[in-house]
Amino acid sequence: MAEVKLMKGNEAIAEAAVRSGCRAYFGYPITPQNEVIEYMARRMPEVNGVCLQAESEIAAINMVFGASAAGARAMTSSSGPGISLKQEGISYLAAGELPCVIVNIQRAGPGLGGITPAQADYFQATKGGGHGDYHTIVLAPSSVQEAFEMTIRAFDLADQYRIPVLILGDGAVGQMMEKVELKSFQPRVVPKPWAASGRYGRRTNNVVKTLYLKPEELEDLNNKLQAKYREIALKETAWEEYYTEDADLVLVAYGIMARIAQSAMNAAREQGHNVGMIRPKTLWPFPRVPFQYVAKRAKAFLVLELSAGQMVEDVLLAVEHKKPVSFYGRTGGMIPTTKEVLGKILSSIMVLTQEGG
Repeated sequence: MAEVKLMKGNEAIAEAAVRSGCRAYFGYPITPQNEVIEYMARRMPEVNGVCLQAESEIAAINMVFGASAAGARAMTSSSGPGISLKQEGISYLAAGELPCVIVNIQRAGPGLGGITPAQADYFQATKGGGHGDYHTIVLAPSSVQEAFEMTIRAFDLADQYRIPVLILGDGAVGQMMEKVELKSFQPRVVPKPWAASGRYGRRTNNVVKTLYLKPEELEDLNNKLQAKYREIALKETAWEEYYTEDADLVLVAYGIMARIAQSAMNAAREQGHNVGMIRPKTLWPFPRVPFQYVAKRAKAFLVLELSAGQMVEDVLLAVEHKKPVSFYGRTGGMIPTTKEVLGKILSSIMVLTQEGG
């Protein structure tokens, strides 16, 4: 039988990393993700792994670079300002095609902001964040159980595609406690013949680099990366749909906001309104296909975020501006109630009714 524990989201991520074969963790404390590094400090010695509190976030991400280049499964975690400091290193990891997992438990910003939950790092996560033409795979859990399972998937995707994978959580998912089924599994072992881990009978050394002084060589790298990103976009999108087959109004939300939206959707349906929802589980690649299908029959979309409106742009692109897309969000770490979201749903339905009449 699977082991069941009551855990915080941050703890579930850390335990999943250990069970996935992560043996190199480098981080720096920042609320609301501190439980990750605290948990790793206890667990890593038990599995003969390394947990190191670096002198800065910049040092931590470069330690991940070194560990990954040597072939280890490596992870770092942070929030808000810390992830900003890691952006140069993340670009280097992408250029070096080095697999790793990066956890961002989002907090309110900009600047130092506050320690309360937010979702305003969406652009940073999905549009690159650092310099150059690169992407990271971005996974968005909405429960503690999903935080555990997505961390396992993150390590597998990172090795499969030789790419950094970002788990984009939020302060609520990271801090809440829920029952977690710690499913038994064997970590996937992916050969890494490219790793800079010594010759071991090879005639030449492996070299991991991100500097290309010849433009044609750098263009070759970029073309290779873009081909990989197209493959990932084709194969690795994930989402969930609720009641989209009859929905006039379709809600779009991820993370903690998706849970609030789902409760409001259920309340609206109890009142007789045809409301559905799409929850993206991968934010990059963004799951455009379901939006294209649903847009053929739905009348409008309502995007709900803990931000000033960032994912709304991807929804507009996904529906190709063929249906109206409205937005409702809270900022600064404020989280709307189910009643508040329901009110926005009902007002949106009223607008649709008036336009239809």
